[in-house]
Amino acid sequence: MDLQNQARIKELTEGIGAENIIVLLGTAEPDTASLIAETVTLGDPTFAGSLAGVPLGLKVYHIIEPEIKAEIDPAVYEEQVAMMEMVVDVDGLIDEVSKMRQDGSNF
Repeated sequence: MDLQNQARIKELTEGIGAENIIVLLGTAEPDTASLIAETVTLGDPTFAGSLAGVPLGLKVYHIIEPEIKAEIDPAVYEEQVAMMEMVVDVDGLIDEVSKMRQDGSNF
């Protein structure tokens, strides 16, 4: 996650509260999803951005997770996301992001 986005997310969270924000990811790589999820949940693990050491505790999901997919109009999901499901490691993405939600709920 770039430094500008970290600053925007921090500012937004301070303005409206973490309980009012859900982060929705669309990245194709489990490692990238994990890093972004950790950044918005526990703080930037690289200590490079404004979220270094700042645990926002945001809820984070990937677009392909069943609970998110169920909330999207099936025609829109088919047009915008379904192709992605055929070429990415769906289980890996879900595992990484859901693990961070579980880890983040402990802080």
